[in-house]
Amino acid sequence: MSSTTGASSTTGDTRHHVVIIGCGFGGLFAAKALRRAPVRVTLIDRTNHHLFQPLLYQVATGILSEGQIAPAVRDVLRHHPSLSVVLGEVDAIDAAAHTVTAAELGGTRTTFSYDSLIVAGGAVTSYFGHDDFRAAACGMKTLDDALYLRGEIFGAFERAEQEGDEDRRQALMTFVVIGGGPSGVEMAGQLKELSRRALQHNYRRVDPRTTRVVLVEGGDRLLAAMGERVSRLTARDLGRMGVEIHLGATVTGFGDDDVEVTKSDGTKVRVAAATKVWAAGTRASPLGALVASATGVGLDRSGRVHVAPDCSVPGYPEIFVVGDLMALEDLPALAEVAMQSGAHSAHTIVRRVRGKTTVVPFHYRDLGTLAVISRFRAVAHIGPVQVGGFIGWTLWLVVHVTFLTGFKNRFAALARWTISFVGRGRYERALTGRWVVDEDPTRSSA
Repeated sequence: MSSTTGASSTTGDTRHHVVIIGCGFGGLFAAKALRRAPVRVTLIDRTNHHLFQPLLYQVATGILSEGQIAPAVRDVLRHHPSLSVVLGEVDAIDAAAHTVTAAELGGTRTTFSYDSLIVAGGAVTSYFGHDDFRAAACGMKTLDDALYLRGEIFGAFERAEQEGDEDRRQALMTFVVIGGGPSGVEMAGQLKELSRRALQHNYRRVDPRTTRVVLVEGGDRLLAAMGERVSRLTARDLGRMGVEIHLGATVTGFGDDDVEVTKSDGTKVRVAAATKVWAAGTRASPLGALVASATGVGLDRSGRVHVAPDCSVPGYPEIFVVGDLMALEDLPALAEVAMQSGAHSAHTIVRRVRGKTTVVPFHYRDLGTLAVISRFRAVAHIGPVQVGGFIGWTLWLVVHVTFLTGFKNRFAALARWTISFVGRGRYERALTGRWVVDEDPTRSSA
């Protein structure tokens, strides 16, 4: 494995150098806020795209294509001449030397010096100590997760069409969603929408309308963080659609084709299901531990970094931690928190470069939380207002169109939503990879 050192300094550019780790909402909005600043920026990310995570479930259920929610970072930031993008994974931070080291594509390890560092590593799926569940239930955090689930969902209907055993067929047409937060609720609702509308008249041996969707939530309410009224509206609407809701229940085991659910009274129920979706929780990315090791700062129970009021690391004012990776005033792990904290950190750096030393604390402006349940029905919690139905769906539509990256993606998403919600179409249903029948049985599967 080759290695280079100080690659960021070879350009001869002596401007203040900002290194941003991660191109989620926090990293992207930090980069955008630095576009006209008198600095140069290096953005390091494990992937070459910015992912709009709130719409992953729509990729998984065939509404949107991956490109519509995951545009290439280089294209999004093409008008930022002072910014360089590096495809790599940061695996070392030296706070004393002001350097980060990344393993780039191809195995090269490169060390980048920085004057300011913004760590926006986000979060990863948490199985709450049951890492063995990972092989049985797919998470909902990455584009790979969504594409894998899309294959599992549409592949299940194809397998059910061929299956002769009725019990096995029903297991293939049963989907268990674990987690009653926004991701779980939206996934459960769209699975029902898909089976009730989009797949009608597509099969001859099975009726997609008999699809069973089971939603398991450990708490006593769905969307608990959005308020009691929203929880009640959500449970009512999902129930009317036919989603089976198990509250106060936890998943305690997985089989190849079933799930063990333990209820609050201790009774256990096994649900025959071939497809399981894990939307139950997240934890901070491993970058949090790297920051803690480099600076001695503390972490919370989820692995998030405790930061000062201005999002900087205590004792290291040049290092900022933003978004899902920061622990500050119990702020939720929401896209809006990441956007605002990323931009705030960038503005703080610009003020310092311009000679202003006043510390400005980060103040989060809560713009509300939304979750779509089905076509034309969503719930929204904005300030004291809790609404559902078509009004909630209209608010959801406006917010998501606003925050999608790029005009082309907004236009394409609107077109797809019109086809899927007004009509019945789901364009993204192609099965590839492991789902393609090999015409030559003697050919190696490798």
